[in-house]
Amino acid sequence: MKTFVKDKLTVEIFETRKEMGEKAASDISKKFNELIAKKGEINVIWAAAPSQNDVLKALTEDTTIAWNKINAFHMDEYIGLDKNAPQGFGNFLKNAIFGKVPFKSVNYIDVSATDAEKEADRYASVLSANKIDVVVLGIGENGHIAFNDPPVADFNDPRVVKPVKLDEVCRQQQVNDGCFKTLNDVPTHAITLTVPTLFNADYLFCIVPAPTKANAVYETINGEISTACPASILRKHDNAKLYLDADSSKRL
Repeated sequence: MKTFVKDKLTVEIFETRKEMGEKAASDISKKFNELIAKKGEINVIWAAAPSQNDVLKALTEDTTIAWNKINAFHMDEYIGLDKNAPQGFGNFLKNAIFGKVPFKSVNYIDVSATDAEKEADRYASVLSANKIDVVVLGIGENGHIAFNDPPVADFNDPRVVKPVKLDEVCRQQQVNDGCFKTLNDVPTHAITLTVPTLFNADYLFCIVPAPTKANAVYETINGEISTACPASILRKHDNAKLYLDADSSKRL
């Protein structure tokens, strides 16, 4: 493992995705147990993407975590998918972790909601009533965090949750990841937690493997802190950690 700090962001680099996921899961588990011991229960936001498979697998196998003292939330969801579509982020998380461990509660964005603004406001109310302790997230090929693509990302966003139009790089990533067969199959709009909602959590654990993320990782660490690469804001957080593998870190 190699490690360094850029601004406030701690970066750890591993040879393999498996090592990356296991170390991230170990750190997350320790933080969960530490916070639960202090607070009794905690609130955690989870990203849904193939990039999270390694860390989610390791966490579901961790027998030391008091899952029944954790309330789970997810950070974004497509608009217009069938409620049973496997590409739905709630369904992804249910299969990967939400349905595998006994959370105290699981709070979904409704993928089948017909009024996106109303659903965004509803989920914002849920989040506003629950101070977020930890976010487990990734970075998109365009540098997005959640579905805050460069055209819609706002570091001072007044909203907690909002509907957004997805940019083409983001939508193409869903094809690259094998989630959809063609670009035309990928929804054009989504509901996302905003950048301040994610940033205001006490701890951020960001897991980013794969060669397709190398450019975004480079810009996150070495570019300007701006919405041109929304993930660059991680460098301003007091307790953020970025986990990379050999492929995603190859430009560093």
